[in-house]
Amino acid sequence: MTRTWRYAAAALAVAAAALGCSTEESPVTKQSGASSAAEALVVAFRIANGTVSPVNERREAEVGQPIDLVVDSDADDELHVHATPEYTFAVRPEAGQRFRFTVQVPGRVEIELHHAHKTVATVVVRP
Repeated sequence: MTRTWRYAAAALAVAAAALGCSTEESPVTKQSGASSAAEALVVAFRIANGTVSPVNERREAEVGQPIDLVVDSDADDELHVHATPEYTFAVRPEAGQRFRFTVQVPGRVEIELHHAHKTVATVVVRP
């Protein structure tokens, strides 16, 4: 084997070892993996005897983080999630209803009950 081929083979072996042994994630991988593996933000509320509790909660989430709405209700209503894209969920007179969505665009997301005319929560979604 010529000297040039030996150097090339050695350089390839070193490069392969460096790539194979690297265990640290790059900052880009860490950032993108953080929101996909994030726990869901849970917003729980109750509709009972014509009142909604709590109302006007302020919460924070990250883009792509699942948001779960947990509803106990004694009446029909409709939830509107003012995000991009928008979501609408039918609320039934039932305990423990769960509605999940994710937001892909940062900003303020208002979650409103249509018939009760109440804002349940505003979620500030960060990039």
